Amino acid sequence: MKHKNLILVAIAATAQMAWAIEPKPTTDVPVQQGAYEASWESLAQWECPEWFKDAKFGIWAHWGPQCQAEDGDWYARHMYFQGNSQNKWHVAHFGDPKEYGLKELIRDWKAEEWNPEELVALYKSVGARYFFTLGQHHDNFDLWNSPYQEWNSVNIGPKRDIVGEWAAACQKYGLPLGISMHGSHTWTWLEPSQPYDGNLTREEGAGQWWEGFDPQELYAQRHPHSTNWNRTRGIHDQWGWANGASLPDEAYKKKFQNRVLQCINDYRPAMLYFDDTVLPFYGCDDQIGLNILQHYYNRNIQADGSAPVVVMGKILEAQHKRAMLWDVERGVPDHIQKDYWQTCTCIGNWHYSQATYKGDHYKSAQQVISMLIDIVSKNGNLLLNIPVRGNGTIDDKERAILADIKEWMDQNSSSIYGTRPWKTFGEGPLADNTNPMTAQGFNENIDYSANDVRYVQRNDTVFATIMRWPSDETFTFKALGQASEYYSGKVVGVNLLGHGKVPFKQTPDGLQVTLPDTPVNKIAPVFSISFKTNKKKQ
Repeated sequence: MKHKNLILVAIAATAQMAWAIEPKPTTDVPVQQGAYEASWESLAQWECPEWFKDAKFGIWAHWGPQCQAEDGDWYARHMYFQGNSQNKWHVAHFGDPKEYGLKELIRDWKAEEWNPEELVALYKSVGARYFFTLGQHHDNFDLWNSPYQEWNSVNIGPKRDIVGEWAAACQKYGLPLGISMHGSHTWTWLEPSQPYDGNLTREEGAGQWWEGFDPQELYAQRHPHSTNWNRTRGIHDQWGWANGASLPDEAYKKKFQNRVLQCINDYRPAMLYFDDTVLPFYGCDDQIGLNILQHYYNRNIQADGSAPVVVMGKILEAQHKRAMLWDVERGVPDHIQKDYWQTCTCIGNWHYSQATYKGDHYKSAQQVISMLIDIVSKNGNLLLNIPVRGNGTIDDKERAILADIKEWMDQNSSSIYGTRPWKTFGEGPLADNTNPMTAQGFNENIDYSANDVRYVQRNDTVFATIMRWPSDETFTFKALGQASEYYSGKVVGVNLLGHGKVPFKQTPDGLQVTLPDTPVNKIAPVFSISFKTNKKKQ
């Protein structure tokens, strides 16, 4: 009995200790050499691949340990702000962040009901043509088997390779995989943790559950706090490493580069997303981001010199748009863009929020589809985040929204996939007005109406979508009139998708169509319009 008790005590003691940690590599991941060099001039050889331009619609799982709290975005930062609503939630549900901080939230995130195959299959059925997983957020926790970051999902929390399992599901269902990287900002983003557990060291873990792990590999906070900082704006004013932001050291920047390059090498994503102005550390060290682009493009170069992969960044200038893709957060430009681009948005909070669910604050399917139609007409794609609960599931309201999106896409996707902008993106009140963006976007609350039209084309067909169902039995597309500057020839056929041929009349003032008595979908009618072709005699 004494021997048995000693075994039980040993097992219990072991359970309190950290598990074995693989030693961190002692060498850096080499940057792939080749036709692309680490300069904007060389990287301008890149062109946005046609497969991405054809895809139009992607879904994102912006999911990680912060979703364990189910209290919305930026939780790992705001949980340390005394008096903040997320801090109050944290104290009420988990306790004092000095005792239960980010590292404990990570430990207790188990993702016990996560089924990546079921979710990827669902997203593909809804109409997504690519998928994104979070690689790491500003919380600095890598969601893959990351040798350069011991705080990862294989070592702690779910004990699963989140990126790897998403990647396998994407391969099974034929969806290109994207990985988003947000960890460059941890240096300043987690500064509120400094008075709590943010300055702990590996040595202080003796006898703790995290023994053997170095908290500084996660928090990265043994540095002076940023100056010129205020709680209201704070890091927003210092996102580009200016206005008194504490600047990261060389080891921190090199570690981030190694993590990203290793992830590229091991998982071969078709897309990378950086939640940065341009690229990671742009503004304090431009070289890191350029190294990553050089490596990524050279790893994926084809025989013709193309690199059919996509890197996304925010607030890009003209030279940047020649080398990578402009991403607009929660917004839509008010005119056609010459260079291909993307909007990223969410039906709720970026990280899962019980309050959003209970308050019915999700975007409707109509809002999502309206944005998709508008974005595609202006030469862009839509990446939509569906927030995932801490346990790895999505809720019933999200599934209902996805079902409504699927219903419209099943009927009308021919007006989305593979299309390109027409002579004008649209007409109506919104087309005539400006809608300026703030910083990286944030102008998405657009009040579309039954007077607004969006146009796209594919081959010889023009698709015209009325953004809401008209109340009248007829509708006139002014851009297709015989006197219009966009006149494209005699119209010989008009089909309402999901219905069939409809009566029409083309005059100098426009193309008048007659709508059926009953709408064929709940969101927006789409018309395919064909023109008389001039065939040469043989």
